[in-house]
Amino acid sequence: MSAPQTNIEKQERRHRPALGGMTIAAGFAALLFVGWILWVFAAGNTPGESEAERVVPDAEAVETLDGPVAGEGAAVTE
Repeated sequence: MSAPQTNIEKQERRHRPALGGMTIAAGFAALLFVGWILWVFAAGNTPGESEAERVVPDAEAVETLDGPVAGEGAAVTE
């Protein structure tokens, strides 16, 4: 069976606001995604740096997954 009235021009005109809204929403989502990707790369570690190697300033000694790490002015004796 086919639709009783198929006036394509009229259907295009009636659906234009909904299609425009979906286009705006998809564009906004793409903009947020690109912003998130840029933020992730900007906040990333430098090459060769891991979470376990970060030194906390003003700390006497910090225990990490790899063992003790010296902070500013702290001496680690093994």
